[in-house]
Amino acid sequence: MKNKENILIVGAGLCGSLLALRLAQRGFKVEVYESRPDLRITDISAGRSINLALSDRGFKALRLAGVEDKAREICIPMYGRLMHDTKGNTFASNYSGREGEYINSISRGDLNGILLTEAEKHENVNIHFNSKCISIDIENTKARFENYNNKVEFSVDADVIFGTDGAGSILRKSYYLEKKFLFSYSQNYLTHGYKELEIPADKNGIHLMSKDHLHIWPRGEYMLIALPNMDGSFTVTLFLSYDEGEYNFNNLTSEEKITAFFENEFPDALALIPNIKDEFLNNPVGALGTVKCSPWSYQNKTILLGDAAHAIVPFYGQGMNASFEDVTVFDEILNNFERRREVGNWETVFKAYEKVRKQDTDAIADLAIDNFYEMKDHVANPLFKQKRKIEMDLEKNFPTKYFSKYSMVTFNENISYDEAMKKGRAQDKALLNLIADDDIPTSLDMTKEELEIVLKKVQQETNEILEEDKIAEL
Repeated sequence: MKNKENILIVGAGLCGSLLALRLAQRGFKVEVYESRPDLRITDISAGRSINLALSDRGFKALRLAGVEDKAREICIPMYGRLMHDTKGNTFASNYSGREGEYINSISRGDLNGILLTEAEKHENVNIHFNSKCISIDIENTKARFENYNNKVEFSVDADVIFGTDGAGSILRKSYYLEKKFLFSYSQNYLTHGYKELEIPADKNGIHLMSKDHLHIWPRGEYMLIALPNMDGSFTVTLFLSYDEGEYNFNNLTSEEKITAFFENEFPDALALIPNIKDEFLNNPVGALGTVKCSPWSYQNKTILLGDAAHAIVPFYGQGMNASFEDVTVFDEILNNFERRREVGNWETVFKAYEKVRKQDTDAIADLAIDNFYEMKDHVANPLFKQKRKIEMDLEKNFPTKYFSKYSMVTFNENISYDEAMKKGRAQDKALLNLIADDDIPTSLDMTKEELEIVLKKVQQETNEILEEDKIAEL
């Protein structure tokens, strides 16, 4: 594990470009190969979410690499969800009861561009675009590529290969095809896919809805969400079953059917989407899947990071943040070896990294599935709304004593995903039990004294559930 080694990174997306930047800052020589054109000069957003939610874990990684301020310049704060019913009525639900806690809508391409530009400022980094990885020889750390421009194939030798090539990772594919070691792998898809649409800005470039919220149209079997963009538009995403229910992607094939669907279910959104037919029929349907695998590394030769190791569905807004946190955790592992002045090698680093990281990426994958059902089924439920109101009041009045599951995941970078999942689930169960049993008041205006009683009951019930869960796991 020496800085003079040649490191090959396959994939220059968000995780790969941040990793390249951070390794370059540590003095490593880095070669990066990306199948797509340079997104700073070519529009390659078709079919992929063009904006994402950036929160504290992501900012921690960007801060580590010295690019947090540049990222914040292109962020739009979103302070909560704004739910839309079928009659066009709306109600808001804040993300936190504490001041200064919000998520941010950010352009995937613009952020990726910032990271690429910062990485290229280092002489020890070279980024090669239009180079599709065809295969990887993990035993000899040799990757084979095809140049998209001239169709010429070529090979690249490296000392270490990092696979940050997304959910369809070629490096991960090599793990199970080459059969050099026991490799566990699962890829599970939701029965729903997604399609992106657009609400344009008005003639003055102003947002036509509140830009301070993530908008949700929850409809049980399907839902619509919208995130604001810097140019005044909104990226709208429809989540819908492929072939089940009255409405699905397979049967919405004509302008009449598409229009009727939106008129019945999302009339206020339809009024803001002028090109619904063309966008719906021409934009692709994307798949929603979860990838889990182990181990992530092979000897001291290769390792998977980001979506290549743990792709998740987008419903907690943590996909990018989790991949960025991979870089933070990996950097901390390198620091630990340096502090102990251990010579070590890449294999020991890789194993130490996966040991502390795997349970957290499994946790956020499971939480993202949970949030899918919460967003489409529960956010408009009266019981859920009561629970959320109490949580916001507890966070506002006891900001250092109570953290909702969402806050632990999204706003507390020092709580692991695994801990947030276990405690958050127990806390949710405790609150819902107390509300259902009328053990706590649900009035809209509880005094601080009443809320303190609620807090103690929730904490006690949560601890009891956690202890039960701990015993059950044994």
